[in-house]
Amino acid sequence: MVTRPARQAAHLCELISAAGGIPITLPVLAVEDPEDLVPALAIVQRLREFDIAVFVSANAVTKGLALVHHHGGLPARLQLAAVGQRTAEALLGQCGRIDIQAPPPYNSEALLSMAELHAVADKRIVIFRGVGGRELLAETLRQRGAHVDYAEVYRRVRPDVRLAAVLPPPANIDLIIITSQDGLHNLVEMAEKDQRREWLLNTQLVAISPRVAQLADELGFRHPPLTAAQASDEALVAACRAYSTT
Repeated sequence: MVTRPARQAAHLCELISAAGGIPITLPVLAVEDPEDLVPALAIVQRLREFDIAVFVSANAVTKGLALVHHHGGLPARLQLAAVGQRTAEALLGQCGRIDIQAPPPYNSEALLSMAELHAVADKRIVIFRGVGGRELLAETLRQRGAHVDYAEVYRRVRPDVRLAAVLPPPANIDLIIITSQDGLHNLVEMAEKDQRREWLLNTQLVAISPRVAQLADELGFRHPPLTAAQASDEALVAACRAYSTT
């Protein structure tokens, strides 16, 4: 079961099919505009003041660049940085360039290890992201002397569906792929109490990061989650393949 938002699940589903699996899509996150776009718009309108723009997700690229292009476009001198592999691909596809890319395992910690983000004293950095989320990037960059602002260009919401309505028992799901903590919370909340007890919490999870795996333990999943070696679709499928051979 692939739980990514519908528009972002295609590549992962293709990889699963190519590996001989049967992908079943069940989005547990929907992506919408923020309730208030004014703060992000104010940042975009003075984008020329910034030295580096960090994009934390493919959604940040899609939503952020739509706003940027509507209000003057990207300044030529602005360096573009991406956290994840899919984020980098989205930037390359829409901008034709990427200046700073996180190495494996494609997370915030990896991006912060890059030399370009160590010498940032007095630089102005904008982080394009969804509403809320981790503070590690901003906190670390500020500790290194940078001036950091957020452009929150989308929000994640739980789909208004019940799990039993779209996946009645018997579910016949071998693996559930989870790519965010918000998504895992939503999946559990979308299930009725009986459904959680009878099969959901007993189903093997494949987590995109140790943070997601830890949350699964806290929420009561009975099997230790498989964790992808890095935050990429290919690593998620590799984890699925490893499970299928055991």
